[in-house]
Amino acid sequence: MRQVRGSLRKRFSLVAASVFLAAGSLCAQNHAPPAGPTIQQQLDTWFKRASRAAPGEWGIAVANQSGQMIWGVNPTKPMIPASTVKLFTTGFARTVLGGDARRLTRVRGSGSVDPQTGTWLGTWALELNGDPSLERPGRSGPTLFDLARQLSDRGIRRLSGPMSVVSVDGSAENRYPSVWSPRHWGRIFAPLIGPMTLHENVVTIGVGPGNRLKAPALVVHEAPDGAGELVVVRAQTVAGKRSRLHLDPTGDGRWVLGGKIGIRARAHYYTRVVADSRVLLQAAWAKALKRAGINWIPSPGLSALKPTEVTTLAEVTSQSFDTLASEINRRSVNLGAELLLRWAAGGDARAADRLTAHVQQITGDQTGVHLVDGSGLSGEDRAAPWTFVSYLARFPFSPGGRNFPQLLPANGTGTLYRLANGFPDQGVVRAKTGTLGNAATISGYLGRPDGVLILSLMYNGPRVYAAKIQEMQLFRLLGANGVSIHSDSVFDQMGGTEAEPAEPKPTPEP
Repeated sequence: MRQVRGSLRKRFSLVAASVFLAAGSLCAQNHAPPAGPTIQQQLDTWFKRASRAAPGEWGIAVANQSGQMIWGVNPTKPMIPASTVKLFTTGFARTVLGGDARRLTRVRGSGSVDPQTGTWLGTWALELNGDPSLERPGRSGPTLFDLARQLSDRGIRRLSGPMSVVSVDGSAENRYPSVWSPRHWGRIFAPLIGPMTLHENVVTIGVGPGNRLKAPALVVHEAPDGAGELVVVRAQTVAGKRSRLHLDPTGDGRWVLGGKIGIRARAHYYTRVVADSRVLLQAAWAKALKRAGINWIPSPGLSALKPTEVTTLAEVTSQSFDTLASEINRRSVNLGAELLLRWAAGGDARAADRLTAHVQQITGDQTGVHLVDGSGLSGEDRAAPWTFVSYLARFPFSPGGRNFPQLLPANGTGTLYRLANGFPDQGVVRAKTGTLGNAATISGYLGRPDGVLILSLMYNGPRVYAAKIQEMQLFRLLGANGVSIHSDSVFDQMGGTEAEPAEPKPTPEP
């Protein structure tokens, strides 16, 4: 069945339609929702072309701004949603935490400072709680050096003892989610997940030639600070511009750089997923302490923290939840989405079940959704196009949903960078994309002069990138004369803004 008409259109009508209309359009102007044959004819023509270009299983739901279905293909069939799951995760976590919630990273201690030597007499520990912006790559965020500088301001000049790591949610150890396919583990988009998150649990190393022939190559860039200590350099400098380098893991969380680099060669950059988060944290913490003028002697033998005597020696906070969620959605950061879910669930092992229950509560759909993670990287996730449309229509009027569209990427930004052209303005589209090896999806809002359309386009099959091209073309077709979806007065009162920071060109979404 390709089109939803007549009585079936009434069947898909949302209970929340009257609430949606009373609250006003998400669009800059308030107009009657489009349901005319022009859109349906455009959709018919588009789908004939899309299904030929990308044979496979399609699921599509298109609704007006009040949530009434106007066109669909298998709209109630659960399908693999990929990263559009982050849309649900963002809504659930925001409902639980609030838009201004922040994550803490602290140094906790029990003892005192020797005023003569500056030695900390007692025990101490790093408390990491899964802040996705800690040492954030290429962006502003809290750093370990911020913590170390606060210790220095307290008069601490010398620390001793092993690096102990704790978390408010229990174990601080990182793991790969068991629902993720092992073939993804360790890839850039699938790092270790857990409280011990630093620089999104990846490192970037820049390598340049030495200053003379046969000299060792030089580490000219490290991110985060201290990551260069994890690289054993065995590569030599040779004549010319050509290089043959290789960066190989050693099995203990470090790497060996081998090969040759030309003395006139440009620097080579490598990004690798951290195999042992504790090894990276120790190297980065040592570098931060050194920069702050603190000598750390990591000797064993000190006792664990005593909870009744523990105080906070230093503390940094993440940016607000809304800021974190907006970036996670724009860049489709799997690690960040999983951390948001764990943050909201308080470390509950059944966090994905709670996420599923949240979506069911908002949509009233008990059969169209089953989620096993917060990022959509698992092939076991299922959601129907109608579930997305229903959620997008209803959630903005729930307690945690104020200005929810503003947390999704705008056309021309993040994973919607392919939609930079073909629209009169940025913000005509607010949507989340998803891509796996067998899935291409996009769900979100599209502003038009006659009202907002809500779309969920889902493809499961072998022609993923052909399907993605067709999905983007539909947004261009329907939004060619579109209008921006603006924040409302509630969002303004929260102190939010539509301005988005400049960001590098994103890599293809996993």
